[in-house]
Amino acid sequence: MDAFLGILTVTVLFFLLAAPALVGLVHERRIDRQLRAARPTQKSSSKPTDPSTATWYAEGRRSKKLVSS
Repeated sequence: MDAFLGILTVTVLFFLLAAPALVGLVHERRIDRQLRAARPTQKSSSKPTDPSTATWYAEGRRSKKLVSS
């Protein structure tokens, strides 16, 4: 009987310690599903897109800053 109570106690303690992590995991998966459902579907095109002028300018500024330092 003592062995059974020991196993039962360890099992209950394990579930008490694991419960917050499991609840958080379920919460994160629900949020991920909502984000995936809210994301608009993107049209796939065969030709690659060029970066915008702002992206090109920012990349150039970053590389010049690294060189001049």
